[in-house]
Amino acid sequence: MARSQKKNPFVANHLLKKIDKLNTKEEKETIVTWSRASTIIPRMVGHTIAIHNGREHLPIYIKDRMVGTKLGEFVPTLNFRGHEKNDNKSRR
Repeated sequence: MARSQKKNPFVANHLLKKIDKLNTKEEKETIVTWSRASTIIPRMVGHTIAIHNGREHLPIYIKDRMVGTKLGEFVPTLNFRGHEKNDNKSRR
């Protein structure tokens, strides 16, 4: 279900504070976050955000075409390594 139009897009408060602080200083630093559900807003464009995938933080550079999507969409949580060679269950 989509978020109500009356509300603003969800962005974690700590993430907004860090981005605003870097925008006022005009510095480029990697921002570490666990908030995969946060929506990318235009203020984030040009920053590198390290997003947690369950095991480690992966740095993602935010571009203008990413605006409106969630942070978690760009960091995969599962790595598919293929099927086993001797897998008899799939041959039924």
